[in-house]
Amino acid sequence: MKLESLKYAAGSRKKAKRVGRGFGSGIGKTSTRGSKGQNSRKSGPVRLGFEGGQTTLYRRIPKVGFNNINFANLYNVVSLEKIVSLNMDNVDHETMLAKGLIEKNKLPIKIIGKVELKNSITISAHKFSKGALESLEKSKSKVTILK
Repeated sequence: MKLESLKYAAGSRKKAKRVGRGFGSGIGKTSTRGSKGQNSRKSGPVRLGFEGGQTTLYRRIPKVGFNNINFANLYNVVSLEKIVSLNMDNVDHETMLAKGLIEKNKLPIKIIGKVELKNSITISAHKFSKGALESLEKSKSKVTILK
């Protein structure tokens, strides 16, 4: 096989549509733009959101108000089920980071979930859900709440 003998795959190369080249081309006269109206003119297609000179929707809607994102309490949420699956006696911030249970190092950790524990573990985190605390107390686990 030589470089000059290579050919494109069938149907992969298509000629561009040449519009407005007379009636014989099949796409003359209106050149696929239809007849009349703003979009048939050369400067017709208008920008996104344009409403013909009327004040656009995004300018009519009020932009002030409350947004909770500034005041939201963000946590690294860890499921108690995942911690139990690690089969470890002592679980703290470094352990969770090493095992990939938490991603963002600076955020506080919250343990959630209600799981039946077979053996007791020592766990430290910033916050616990009610269900997580109940299941940890049932198994007589040691809970340390960090600040």
